[in-house]
Amino acid sequence: MFYVWMASAFILIAFGGFIPTYWAKLANGTFPGNPITHIHGAFFFTWTLFYFAQTSLVASGRVANHRNWGLVGISLASVMCCTVVLAEINSIKVAEHINMGDQARRFLIVSFSALVTFATFFTLAIVNNRRSEVHKRLMILAMIPLMQAAVARIFKTLVAPDAVGPPPVFVSVPPGFIVDLLVVVAMLYDWRTRGRPHPVYVAGLPALVLIQVLVVPISTTSVWMSVARGIEGLAG
Repeated sequence: MFYVWMASAFILIAFGGFIPTYWAKLANGTFPGNPITHIHGAFFFTWTLFYFAQTSLVASGRVANHRNWGLVGISLASVMCCTVVLAEINSIKVAEHINMGDQARRFLIVSFSALVTFATFFTLAIVNNRRSEVHKRLMILAMIPLMQAAVARIFKTLVAPDAVGPPPVFVSVPPGFIVDLLVVVAMLYDWRTRGRPHPVYVAGLPALVLIQVLVVPISTTSVWMSVARGIEGLAG
């Protein structure tokens, strides 16, 4: 049941973190986002619910059903990744109107690195789908970067509720570290139930932390700005 509880925590973070900046504004008709923002959000929230459903199937012993739904998960994750790119291109175009285009291009590395991290752990989880002990822990790691944006919205609401435009890249680091604590919880659970943390966590947690830290210096390089413009150019 531990993994079901973790999935529940992901739902709470994903939905709760966006209450002040999305759900509340959507309810009172003041959210200014373009359609792609809603599509992007819908796929991400659906993914979180899908992850909960999949962990529940395993917890109830319906492993065959869990595997049968796996192809749906792969399809959903693939489309979800595409919406990240489209939503970020839209964010750059919006930022251009307030003369913050370069700031948006630098901040793109936060979403892009989270996307790559998710895709990497998710792919490894699929490759190891027959090794349940490895698979389920890789899926935990895959969920971590998806939670960073929701926690960041809480930080924004508490620290800079009136801020306009994309923030500096370094502000993404504290929310990332907060989300990483979920991996620590999983490691403590392993310690309690199997005597030591699983190697997946031992290798995965430092990788997550390293990526979250490195985005700050990388975002200032000309190489990254070229990459960001290349991604932006995908929209034509």
